[in-house]
Amino acid sequence: MNRRAFLLALAFLASPAAAQNAVKLTGDEITVLLTGNTAVGAWQGAKYRQHFGKDGITLYAQDGTRTARGEWRVDAEAKEYQSRWPGDKAWEGWFVMEWGGAYYWVSKKTPPTPFEVVEGMQLVAEE
Repeated sequence: MNRRAFLLALAFLASPAAAQNAVKLTGDEITVLLTGNTAVGAWQGAKYRQHFGKDGITLYAQDGTRTARGEWRVDAEAKEYQSRWPGDKAWEGWFVMEWGGAYYWVSKKTPPTPFEVVEGMQLVAEE
């Protein structure tokens, strides 16, 4: 586990402002938010777009790379989004938080990472 990422996530979730306004989405809320839509954000400094198909297939497009195809699901009991990519042996999960009108991926390995959701499959940015 990345200690810095864990501490950032802990600070995010434990701050008084976050406690008042941050909301951890339920499994059903994550399903409704992501299914058939595209998340847009930056991951480790690189812009990305990720589509979440109704069939459990996810497509991840990042500037300057080939689109990756993986699987996604929601674990309702754990209240988290999970994905598995070629070569992965296990599913990896993230909580989805809403805070200040923005969504965040939150895990023990990464700091809270903001993203927005656009309707439908939009793997290429409109200019």
